Amino acid sequence: MNWGNKLLLVFAIFGSGMSYMVYRCMQTPVDLVSKDYYKEELAYQQVIDGTRRANALSTQPRLTATPEGLRLQLPAEMKQKTLTGLIRFYCPADATRDHDIPLIPDAGAGQTIPKEFLTPGQYTVSVSWNTAGTNYFSQQPLTIH
Repeated sequence: MNWGNKLLLVFAIFGSGMSYMVYRCMQTPVDLVSKDYYKEELAYQQVIDGTRRANALSTQPRLTATPEGLRLQLPAEMKQKTLTGLIRFYCPADATRDHDIPLIPDAGAGQTIPKEFLTPGQYTVSVSWNTAGTNYFSQQPLTIH
Protein backbone atom coordinates (compact mmCIF):
# COMPACT_ATOMS: atom_id res chain seq x y z
CA MET A 1 0.00 0.00 0.00
CA ASN A 2 1.51 3.34 -1.00
CA TRP A 3 1.43 6.57 1.00
CA GLY A 4 -1.56 7.98 -0.96
CA ASN A 5 -3.77 5.03 -0.03
CA LYS A 6 -2.64 5.25 3.61
CA LEU A 7 -3.51 8.96 3.69
CA LEU A 8 -6.94 8.25 2.18
CA LEU A 9 -7.52 5.53 4.80
CA VAL A 10 -6.60 7.92 7.64
CA PHE A 11 -9.05 10.54 6.31
CA ALA A 12 -11.80 7.93 5.97
CA ILE A 13 -11.27 6.72 9.56
CA PHE A 14 -11.21 10.31 10.82
CA GLY A 15 -14.41 11.17 8.92
CA SER A 16 -16.15 8.04 10.23
CA GLY A 17 -15.09 8.86 13.79
CA MET A 18 -16.38 12.43 13.50
CA SER A 19 -19.68 11.23 12.04
CA TYR A 20 -20.09 8.77 14.92
CA MET A 21 -19.36 11.51 17.48
CA VAL A 22 -21.93 13.86 15.89
CA TYR A 23 -24.51 11.05 15.93
CA ARG A 24 -23.83 10.32 19.63
CA CYS A 25 -24.05 14.00 20.58
CA MET A 26 -27.38 14.35 18.82
CA GLN A 27 -28.76 11.37 20.78
CA THR A 28 -27.78 12.77 24.20
CA PRO A 29 -30.72 14.46 25.99
CA VAL A 30 -30.13 18.00 27.21
CA ASP A 31 -32.28 19.03 30.18
CA LEU A 32 -32.46 22.74 30.81
CA VAL A 33 -33.17 24.19 34.23
CA SER A 34 -36.40 25.62 32.87
CA LYS A 35 -38.25 25.55 29.56
CA ASP A 36 -39.07 29.27 29.99
CA TYR A 37 -35.58 30.31 30.99
CA TYR A 38 -35.66 33.73 29.29
CA LYS A 39 -39.05 34.65 30.76
CA GLU A 40 -37.90 33.67 34.26
CA GLU A 41 -34.67 35.61 33.85
CA LEU A 42 -36.60 38.81 33.16
CA ALA A 43 -38.49 38.39 36.46
CA TYR A 44 -35.38 37.47 38.49
CA GLN A 45 -35.43 40.75 40.43
CA GLN A 46 -38.51 39.41 42.23
CA VAL A 47 -36.45 36.39 43.35
CA ILE A 48 -33.70 38.68 44.65
CA ASP A 49 -36.19 40.83 46.57
CA GLY A 50 -38.02 37.76 47.91
CA THR A 51 -34.74 36.23 49.12
CA ARG A 52 -33.83 39.46 50.89
CA ARG A 53 -37.24 39.52 52.63
CA ALA A 54 -36.99 35.84 53.62
CA ASN A 55 -33.49 36.40 55.05
CA ALA A 56 -34.88 39.21 57.23
CA LEU A 57 -37.34 36.82 58.94
CA SER A 58 -36.55 35.21 62.30
CA THR A 59 -35.74 31.82 60.72
CA GLN A 60 -35.46 30.28 57.28
CA PRO A 61 -37.93 27.67 56.03
CA ARG A 62 -36.78 24.22 57.23
CA LEU A 63 -37.22 20.80 55.67
CA THR A 64 -37.13 17.84 58.06
CA ALA A 65 -37.71 14.14 57.44
CA THR A 66 -40.75 12.58 59.11
CA PRO A 67 -42.28 9.09 58.85
CA GLU A 68 -44.96 10.53 56.53
CA GLY A 69 -42.47 12.27 54.21
CA LEU A 70 -40.90 15.73 54.43
CA ARG A 71 -42.12 18.50 56.70
CA LEU A 72 -41.70 22.08 55.51
CA GLN A 73 -41.82 24.58 58.37
CA LEU A 74 -42.09 28.25 57.48
CA PRO A 75 -40.92 30.99 59.90
CA ALA A 76 -43.05 31.82 62.94
CA GLU A 77 -44.07 35.18 61.42
CA MET A 78 -46.10 33.26 58.81
CA LYS A 79 -48.40 31.53 61.33
CA GLN A 80 -52.10 32.37 61.06
CA LYS A 81 -51.54 34.23 57.76
CA THR A 82 -53.09 33.52 54.40
CA LEU A 83 -50.29 32.16 52.23
CA THR A 84 -50.11 31.14 48.60
CA GLY A 85 -47.04 29.75 46.92
CA LEU A 86 -45.11 26.92 45.36
CA ILE A 87 -42.58 24.33 46.50
CA ARG A 88 -40.30 23.33 43.62
CA PHE A 89 -38.08 20.24 43.74
CA TYR A 90 -35.42 20.61 41.03
CA CYS A 91 -33.20 17.60 40.25
CA PRO A 92 -30.21 18.67 38.12
CA ALA A 93 -29.47 15.08 37.07
CA ASP A 94 -32.91 14.17 35.70
CA ALA A 95 -35.73 16.50 34.67
CA THR A 96 -38.30 13.72 35.05
CA ARG A 97 -37.82 13.89 38.85
CA ASP A 98 -38.68 17.60 39.08
CA HIS A 99 -41.86 18.35 41.04
CA ASP A 100 -43.91 21.46 41.68
CA ILE A 101 -46.18 21.22 44.72
CA PRO A 102 -48.60 23.99 45.69
CA LEU A 103 -47.92 25.53 49.08
CA ILE A 104 -50.92 24.85 51.32
CA PRO A 105 -49.69 25.40 54.89
CA ASP A 106 -51.61 24.46 58.01
CA ALA A 107 -52.35 26.94 60.85
CA GLY A 108 -48.82 26.40 62.20
CA ALA A 109 -47.25 27.52 58.88
CA GLY A 110 -46.12 24.00 58.02
CA GLN A 111 -46.83 21.48 55.30
CA THR A 112 -46.11 17.77 54.98
CA ILE A 113 -44.99 16.51 51.57
CA PRO A 114 -45.98 12.84 51.14
CA LYS A 115 -43.38 10.13 50.48
CA GLU A 116 -44.85 9.46 47.02
CA PHE A 117 -43.27 12.65 45.70
CA LEU A 118 -39.83 11.77 47.04
CA THR A 119 -37.47 9.85 44.79
CA PRO A 120 -33.89 9.30 45.99
CA GLY A 121 -31.47 11.89 44.64
CA GLN A 122 -30.09 15.37 45.07
CA TYR A 123 -32.47 18.29 44.75
CA THR A 124 -32.57 22.03 45.06
CA VAL A 125 -35.77 22.93 46.88
CA SER A 126 -37.17 26.40 46.19
CA VAL A 127 -40.01 27.74 48.29
CA SER A 128 -41.74 30.85 47.04
CA TRP A 129 -44.72 32.27 48.87
CA ASN A 130 -46.84 35.39 49.04
CA THR A 131 -48.74 36.90 51.93
CA ALA A 132 -50.58 40.22 51.86
CA GLY A 133 -48.97 41.16 48.54
CA THR A 134 -45.40 40.54 49.76
CA ASN A 135 -43.31 37.88 48.02
CA TYR A 136 -40.76 35.67 49.79
CA PHE A 137 -38.28 33.19 48.33
CA SER A 138 -35.97 30.61 49.86
CA GLN A 139 -33.76 27.94 48.31
CA GLN A 140 -31.82 25.07 49.88
CA PRO A 141 -30.16 21.80 48.83
CA LEU A 142 -31.73 18.49 49.78
CA THR A 143 -30.48 14.90 49.47
CA ILE A 144 -33.03 12.10 49.69
CA HIS A 145 -31.67 8.63 50.41
